[in-house]
Amino acid sequence: MKIVSPIQLFVFLLLTSFSNLHAVDKTKKLNVLFIAADDLRPQLNCYGHSEMITPNIDALAARGMVFERAYCQAAVCRASRASLLTGLRPDSTEIWSNGSRHKHFRDHLTDVVTLPEQFKNHGYRSQAFGKLYHGAFAVRNKWNDPKSWSDPAWLNEPRYYYSEEGIRVARGVFARKTKAKGDKIDDWVNHFVLGLSHEAPDVADDVLQDGQIALQGIAALRKLKDEPFFLALGFLKPHLPFIAPKKYWDMYPPKKVRVATNREAPKDAPKFASTNWGHPRTYTDFPGKGEPSDELVLELTRGYAACVTYVDAQVGRVLDELDRLGLRDSTIVVLWGDHGWHLGENHIWGKATNFELSAHAPLIVSDPRMKAAGQKTPALVEFVDIYPTLCELADLPLPDFLEGTSFAPLLDKPTQEWKSAAFSQYPNQSHMGRSIRTDRYRFTRWTKTGKPERVGGLELYDHKTDPQENVNIANLPENAELVKKLTEKLRSGWRAALPPKSK
Repeated sequence: MKIVSPIQLFVFLLLTSFSNLHAVDKTKKLNVLFIAADDLRPQLNCYGHSEMITPNIDALAARGMVFERAYCQAAVCRASRASLLTGLRPDSTEIWSNGSRHKHFRDHLTDVVTLPEQFKNHGYRSQAFGKLYHGAFAVRNKWNDPKSWSDPAWLNEPRYYYSEEGIRVARGVFARKTKAKGDKIDDWVNHFVLGLSHEAPDVADDVLQDGQIALQGIAALRKLKDEPFFLALGFLKPHLPFIAPKKYWDMYPPKKVRVATNREAPKDAPKFASTNWGHPRTYTDFPGKGEPSDELVLELTRGYAACVTYVDAQVGRVLDELDRLGLRDSTIVVLWGDHGWHLGENHIWGKATNFELSAHAPLIVSDPRMKAAGQKTPALVEFVDIYPTLCELADLPLPDFLEGTSFAPLLDKPTQEWKSAAFSQYPNQSHMGRSIRTDRYRFTRWTKTGKPERVGGLELYDHKTDPQENVNIANLPENAELVKKLTEKLRSGWRAALPPKSK
């Protein structure tokens, strides 16, 4: 019989314990922290906007990956979120806008399994706080999609106004719309009232809705820390009205705020390309027609930045708690904005267009196992890809109905060849605009609704020479062959644009 020395036995036991520890870690389910921000365009320091104060999102980017060219499938809340959370494109969800005939994707897709539902069905605790699906914020609203969550979503009714002027205007709006009088006018706080387009109340973070969402997220992390979770937080800002505590406004002195310089409609763009700024015009201090004053342009630009920094602070509080609980190394973190937003650029205020500023939105992913942490990728990715990506990262099966492609390989090799185009769409004036973004171009084809062969207009922007999309060059004779090729690419659809190994 071979005699084993004490040292040999110690080494054997030590190696065995390391091996067992590795096996346990490998089989442990990774959590998912899923963070959304409403109307957030890539106006973040980590996206090259050095004027922005976003230290917490920047820190997440340093531990994860910035997707420099991520695109939503429809640049408005309901359509974008329905697409992202079902893994289906707008033509499949049949939700193309906030005014689509279907109010909820389940009106059409009764048995679809959503992203959070997929995690719930595979042993995760799935919870939501804030705005994840589009709709009213009260829990009673079916738009919150109860099937997605293990527990009822927390979507408390928001109150917007806290300054003396803001309250006065909101009470007046409520009184006119409801014909309320006397003490009943103060019931405005329990209703969705749109008054001023911006406000800087001198209040603490937690007075406003996003501060409350952060608190709920922190409390949820403490309760869920010992079980696999899919925790979704949907912050309401920087959506209009641009309201953030005064201290965040003070971070952006008026003299340092840079307003848009290209506030003219793109030259030679078709009429379908623009909007009437419908949402901003619902606010009492935004003109019902015509242009906003230079003073208002400055304040709205400043307010948007303040709201972004306010949201950044709330994200930081949640991530700090994740670290405090020792969960960062077992949690995938995803941060996204549902679509972009125009701050006057291209002669547009708002979203709901097929321009780059509407379709392009931030996406940051951090996985504790990724090999390219702290890097950026120029690869074209789509929000419809998030569903299959998270399933792959969490080792969950992929539903066969998905219309996106996992971009998990980019987390290890960000510069590899990827999609040749990203697809988005948005309707306007009885026409559907279908748009593709290639490495160099954005091309949009406007066709009559229900008559896809009846073309009403074309748009082509060269991002190498015209990144602000100021001049439509689709109708120039010298671009006829390029337009033909891009038309063929658009009509070939998303399957023809997949990464080489995914086709």
